[in-house]
Amino acid sequence: MEARDIIKRPVITERSSELMGEKKYTFEVDTRATKTNVKSAIEEIFGVEVAKVNIMNYKGKFKRVGRFGGFTNKRRKAIVTLTADSKEIELFEI
Repeated sequence: MEARDIIKRPVITERSSELMGEKKYTFEVDTRATKTNVKSAIEEIFGVEVAKVNIMNYKGKFKRVGRFGGFTNKRRKAIVTLTADSKEIELFEI
């Protein structure tokens, strides 16, 4: 699996914005990705040193449209903590 296939997109919420001050960045990742895969992908794409990776799994929610029901896609989210001497990831170019 290639690095760009593992990291899907950054998760931008109020909580994740607060965590950026602590050098913690949140990404939606592939459901088959391991912590080691995520660490190497972040280091390759952004050129930073990763200290720790926490991963959370989310089940799909049941949704209905009229009489038809089904589940949304399951998701996997990773919170990546950078080392103290590592540079910050520029997610937004202002």
